Amino acid sequence: MQTDNWCVPSLPVTSAMFAPRIATSPFSRNPTAMPLSNLYARVGVETGVSSASPHQLVAMLFAGFVDAIAQAKGALQNNQVDVKCKAIVRAARIVDEGLKASLDLTGGGELAADLSDLYAYITLRLTQANLRNDALALDECLALMQPLRQAWASIAPPVDAR
Repeated sequence: MQTDNWCVPSLPVTSAMFAPRIATSPFSRNPTAMPLSNLYARVGVETGVSSASPHQLVAMLFAGFVDAIAQAKGALQNNQVDVKCKAIVRAARIVDEGLKASLDLTGGGELAADLSDLYAYITLRLTQANLRNDALALDECLALMQPLRQAWASIAPPVDAR
């Protein structure tokens, strides 16, 4: 088990927390297409964030978390330490600075406190996964988050059909 490949989060909070990562192909015929596609993805995410309801923002955080875990697992399999680190840091920031920070601990009662504890545990496991290159810890975090994501999706407000 390797424990010396880790990094410390130092990125500012931006809409990039929501943005899916676009995989690059070594077989791409147009090397200039990637920056342009990244630009379009960023504009799409920023537009989505600025026009999203609070419920949609949380759904976007859940989606970003799942995407970050998938990217981290892929990077771990391909021995891409820097990509793995950035993806796990992104997932941890989504949990801490997005989901956990949005909890109303005074008005949310026991449910908010339980969610806060769960988010703290997930952040701990993400840190351990990063330090130990532990794909099983990433799977555990995903398994803990999936029921919350599904429950959140099930309480979506009806779409206004004007």
